[in-house]
Amino acid sequence: MDFVVEEGKRVNEDCSTLILPALSIGNVGQLAVDLLVSSTDADRVGYLDDTNLLPCVGNDAYGPLPCGEIALPLEVYESSSTATTLAQQRSPVAKGMMINFAENIANFAASSGKKHVIVLSSLDFQRLHNLDMSRGPQVYYLSNAGSDGRDDHCEKLGFGRLNEYDSEGRCWKYLSSVFEKKSEEELTFPSEDELEDIDYYPSLPFAALFSAFKAKGLKVTCLLCYCSEGDNIPEAFILAEAASKLTGLSPDKFHGEEGGKWRIPYSWKSMYGGPPDMSMF
Repeated sequence: MDFVVEEGKRVNEDCSTLILPALSIGNVGQLAVDLLVSSTDADRVGYLDDTNLLPCVGNDAYGPLPCGEIALPLEVYESSSTATTLAQQRSPVAKGMMINFAENIANFAASSGKKHVIVLSSLDFQRLHNLDMSRGPQVYYLSNAGSDGRDDHCEKLGFGRLNEYDSEGRCWKYLSSVFEKKSEEELTFPSEDELEDIDYYPSLPFAALFSAFKAKGLKVTCLLCYCSEGDNIPEAFILAEAASKLTGLSPDKFHGEEGGKWRIPYSWKSMYGGPPDMSMF
């Protein structure tokens, strides 16, 4: 993985927190990063070139006017005012290459001096067995602050620990052995036909990223929410707000249209097409 700095830009070494998505159902992590990039008025400083990502190209996602800039598969933004680096992943990892991709981006985070990595992702709502409607939408977390995934700061913020995390589970142990390269026993990840319900969580991209950052000695926190396919803009706001709370950012100081708060990315205006022609009814 190569980090290419844009001409005329320089990397701010004070940006010690990295926020990035892990692709999953509903693309909630990507939408949340879009919202954070737009609202913090983050500036694109470069991009990451990785052969494990499928190629893609598109228009600038944030500007209302055509400025001649194109969006690439994995871009790096910095918000100096919040000391935060945001990486936006716009294309999926090639099949079977998630381990390599996770190791590469963990190397980038470590070499660029990041202290805390926040991974935003989503989980399949059909996997949620204990739903507490009285609490409203719940944000779950997984942290390497404790061996059981618990983090006192996340608990104080009202996030729920991902109880399905089991560091001794066969798939979690496999991920640890791959990235830490310390295990003497030869572990393998089960094939798709062999996967059980308990293997669902460690089979997702966020789990590989979590294990890779952990192996590099970085503090890593995964923020997760359950969703279904469809319009997941509300869930994107939930994850973006959770990331803001975790980093101590206040949306009141963001660059929204109405005196702070959130700034909706311009690309969202056509995300689901225009409204129906009411004359047909």
